[in-house]
This record gives sequence, structure tokens and C-alpha cells, in this order.
Amino acid sequence: MGRRTEQTPEPPAPPAPLMGVSAQPLPPAPQGREGVQPRVCGHCPGPVRNDSMVAQFCASRSGTESEGRCCRERGARPERLLGLDLSNCSLQSLPLDLAEATTAIVLDLTENPLGPLPDDSFEGFTHLQSLAVPLALECPGGSGAWEQVTTRGSSRLCQDQRNPCNNSGDLAWPCPENAACSPDGPGLIQCLCKSPFHSYKCLREGNFPVLLFCGILGGATLSLSLLLWGTQRRKAKTF
Repeated sequence: MGRRTEQTPEPPAPPAPLMGVSAQPLPPAPQGREGVQPRVCGHCPGPVRNDSMVAQFCASRSGTESEGRCCRERGARPERLLGLDLSNCSLQSLPLDLAEATTAIVLDLTENPLGPLPDDSFEGFTHLQSLAVPLALECPGGSGAWEQVTTRGSSRLCQDQRNPCNNSGDLAWPCPENAACSPDGPGLIQCLCKSPFHSYKCLREGNFPVLLFCGILGGATLSLSLLLWGTQRRKAKTF
């Protein structure tokens, strides 16, 4: 289980109540300009493999189309990536551009010589409901982060991601008193400060002193710049 507390210079807006991962609407994926294929879709050669669960998902869902190794929603602007097939790609680690697939519902990583994955490998993958990994790997977040974990041949299938904010027991992870829990991927949460609280562990109340903060920062920067300028001038005069 991982947890991170968001701290920003400006007070964040109060988060909307989250009842479960499956009930959340899909946000637009960060695919960039219209008509540009995400890099992760071309990370492996060829189209979606016919025996991949991504191909089965895409075929069973209307209004979808395949492009490269991706299954995405047809007609959306920009198109939302719903499935990603990275099976049999000789991956030893997860590609850096995997972050482009945070809206994926289905992800296939089987038949790859993957090593142990960092705990935050799927940070932001709040919509992921079916994940297939090599049998040697555990489901991200542990088996408690999923409703069902099964094995089939040389793969492990992690299904129906749980909302750690709505569970007790092993998945329960309290946020500070003035913060709200928000899912952030399998076994991961983030604590969002409730308005009007902010700062470390959301302990400060009221609006963030933006003008004071900017004034102190600007004064310190100006003083440092003048000090460096004066030092350089003295060095120049000695030559």
C-alpha cells in the first residue's frame, strides 16, 4: 500500500465523493494532439495479438477500434485508450510511456521476462479492472487490492480492482484528519486536503498566503542574484 499527501501552493478544491473505482467516469486520456497515436501503442511491433485478452475485450465492446497494440474508444476527442496489449514484447521492465495508458481498463503484460515491479508502477491506473502479468509476479498492490486473483498457465490474472478508500482491514490506510482519501491505482491512495486546509498533513487552515509566499521567494531570489552579481564584478576588477 502506498500513500502520498498532495501539497500545493494553492488550496485544492474539495474532492468529489468516490464510491468505487468501477463507478467513476473515464476521464480524457493524455493522448495529446488529435490523430496522434500514443507512443505506448507502438512500443511493441504489430497489432493487438488475437489471443490477448485485450483483443477479446475490444471485440466484445461496441464503439472501439484497435490501433497498434491499443484498443481505444472510437469517435472520442481525444480517443480514450481502453486496453493495452504489451504481451510477448521481451520487456524486462515497464516502458516509461506506460503513463499514457492510465485510462486502460484491460492491460496484458504476459510472456515477458519482467523483474519485480516497483510499488508505484501503476500509479494513476484507477480504472484498471483486468491485468494479466507473468506467473512469477504478484498482482500490484497484493492480492488484497483485487477482488479476484487467478492463475492460468504461465500467467496471473488480477481482476476487479478494489477501492482502498472503501475497505477496512489490510487495505485501510487512514489519511490525516482534514484530508479525504482518493484511489490512485492498485493498492495506492492519495490524501487530498479538504478546503480550507492546506500545507503539511493538511494542518493549516485558511487560504494559502500566496502573496506572502511569492514576496518572500521573490525577495530571496533578488538578494541572491545581487550577491552573485556583486561577487562577479569584484572578480572582474581583479583581472
